[in-house]
Amino acid sequence: MTTVAVIDYGMGNIRSVSKALEYVGGDAQIEVSYDPERILRADHVVFPGVGALRDCMSELQRLELDDVIGECARTRPFLGICLGMQALMDFSEENGGTPGLGIVPGRVARFPGGAPGAEPLKIPHMGWNRVHQARPHALWEGIAQDDYFYFVHSYYVAPRDAAVTAATTDYGVSFAAALARGNIFAVQFHPEKSQQAGLKLLANFLAWDGGA
Repeated sequence: MTTVAVIDYGMGNIRSVSKALEYVGGDAQIEVSYDPERILRADHVVFPGVGALRDCMSELQRLELDDVIGECARTRPFLGICLGMQALMDFSEENGGTPGLGIVPGRVARFPGGAPGAEPLKIPHMGWNRVHQARPHALWEGIAQDDYFYFVHSYYVAPRDAAVTAATTDYGVSFAAALARGNIFAVQFHPEKSQQAGLKLLANFLAWDGGA
């Protein structure tokens, strides 16, 4: 039986994520926890989140989860969602500059205001948008190219190595909607709010062994 830890650090729609995993998980055991030992015992780890990165990092450090996340991201199938994706980077422009976990080299930037003379972009980027798969991956199995996923965010990830970009989305700029490196997969959108495509991605994650 696959065991899945959903990291609970007090920020994010944890219930929605866990319920979606339970829905697609069959006999998988889904556990929401902030206990480092329980998280480290899980076969798969999900790191969700919404809100500000500064608050996220503060809570992770308070709960002594920063090193736990680093260990899980090195050793087992690992899925970052929204803020959980942004926290993997080195640095965010949010709150005047906030260091991240430094697991995937890169930065988090705020969306630009829009082209001169054009209508300003609405920030946050909120709602459905197309996700263009940049390369094949096990988590894209059964998901159509340019399918729609649900986004809510004001900042976007810019990885240092473009090769880790697994998908892109356009909103004023073309940005990384998903990253993949080894046993890490991370998405800016919310699969738990993305209907059938999102549920399929979560099911693929639960079946994934962490390979390419």
